[in-house]
Amino acid sequence: MTNVFYRELKSDLPVAVAGDGIYLIDADGKRYLDASGGAAVSCLGHSDADVIQAIKDQADKLAFAHTGFFTTEPAEKLAEFLIDAAPDGIGMVYFLSGGSEAVEAALKMARQYCLETGQPERTKFIARRQSYHGNTLGALSVGGNVWRREPYKEMLMPVSHIAPCYPYREMRDGETEEDYGLRVANELEAEIERLGPRNVCAFIAETVGGATAGVLAPVPGYFKRIREICDKYGVLMILDEVMSGMGRTGTLFACEQDGVSPDIVCIAKGLGAGYQPIGATLVSDEVYRAFKEGSGAFQHGHTYMGHPVACAAALAVQRKVRDTGLLDNVKAMGTALDAELHDRLGDHPHVGDIRGRGLFRGIELVADRASKETLNPTLRIHARIKKAAFARGLICYPSGGTADGARGDHILLAPPFIIDMTQVKELVQILGEAIDQTLKDAGIT
Repeated sequence: MTNVFYRELKSDLPVAVAGDGIYLIDADGKRYLDASGGAAVSCLGHSDADVIQAIKDQADKLAFAHTGFFTTEPAEKLAEFLIDAAPDGIGMVYFLSGGSEAVEAALKMARQYCLETGQPERTKFIARRQSYHGNTLGALSVGGNVWRREPYKEMLMPVSHIAPCYPYREMRDGETEEDYGLRVANELEAEIERLGPRNVCAFIAETVGGATAGVLAPVPGYFKRIREICDKYGVLMILDEVMSGMGRTGTLFACEQDGVSPDIVCIAKGLGAGYQPIGATLVSDEVYRAFKEGSGAFQHGHTYMGHPVACAAALAVQRKVRDTGLLDNVKAMGTALDAELHDRLGDHPHVGDIRGRGLFRGIELVADRASKETLNPTLRIHARIKKAAFARGLICYPSGGTADGARGDHILLAPPFIIDMTQVKELVQILGEAIDQTLKDAGIT
C-alpha cells in the first residue's frame, strides 16, 4: 500500500535506496546503470562525496532565507560562476527550482521587457514543433509536444510553432545541411512577417532538442540565421538548455558550439545534478538594464528561488565539473558512445538514425530504413524497450511521437559525465539486447 500519487498508477515501482557512481540500487540489491541520468539530470552520478558534503555544510550554516528579504553567499557565488562562463552579453542570473520554472520565468521576462521598453503590443511568442519546454502552462504553451499538450490544450495560450531543425526527416535530397538550416530558419522570418513584426515578443527553442524528438542537434549555421532574424525584427531569442546545457553536449553552454549568444537562456537538470532541485534563467545585460532602469522589479517569484542549500550544491557540482576536467570526459566518452552505438546498431534494420553531441545521444527506430517509415504506434515499442532494458538493469529514456507527435519511437541516452569505457560498453550491450528482444517479441523482423 502507498499514499504516494505516482506518475504512472498501474505499475509498481522498485524502491531506490542507494547510489554508487553511475548506478542506482534498489531495496532488493539490484543495480541499475543509469544511462539517461534520470532525465539528463545526474551528471555526476549518485554518490559524489564533495557535493554531499557541501549540502551538509550549508545546512549547518543556513538552511533557508527568503529572497524577498536576503541574498545569500551561495547564490552570489553561483551566479558569479555562471556569468564567468556564460555566452557573451549574458550578465545576470535569476534562480528557480527547476526547468519548467526557468522557462516560465523567461517568458514572463520577455513580456515584461517589452513593457519596460515601451512596446506593449509585443505579446506573441514563436516556438517550434516537436519541442519540449516544461509542464507549467506557459512552458507547455510554447512547447510542441503533442501528447503532453493534449489534455490541457484549452488552457494554453496561443503560440505559433514553426518547423524544428530535424535533418533526418526533413532535409531534402540534394540539399546540404547548411541550405537546409537556412530554409527552416527562414520559417521564423516568414512567421514574424505573418504575425506582424511589431507584435512578436520572443522566439524560444531548445539549443539541442531533447526528449520529444530524441536529441536534435542543429545543423551548421541554423542558429546564426535565427539570431540574425531576431535582431532584424527586435525579437528576443530565448534558448532552452534545461536538458542540453551545463556540459551535457561537451561545452558548459550548448550554444557555444553554434557561435551564438541568446538574450535569455534557461538551465536546470545538470546545474545541480539532482543533488538539489535548482534551475536558473540567465539574461543579457541589455534585458536586465531595461528592468533596472524601468520599474525596478520583475513581477514574478517563487518561495524557494535562490535556496541557499540548492545553490551550494549546484556550485559544488559546477566546480567539480570544471576542476576535474569532466567536460573532456564528456567529449571523449561521447565520441566512444557514438562509435559503440554505430558498431552495435548502425546496420540494424530498425535503427534509422543515431545522433547527438557529447553524452547526449538519440536513437530513432523505424519500420524500414530506406523509407524511414515509423513503427506502428499501437505497439508502443519505446515503452517496451524501456521495460526490457530496466529488467536487465539499464535505465534509458525512450519516448514516442518522435516523427510528428503521434508516430515514431526513439531512445534518449544521457549518462553521467563520470562514465568510463567499460561502462559505455556495458550500456550499449544491454541496450542492444533489449532492443532486439523487444522487436522479436513484437514480431518485428
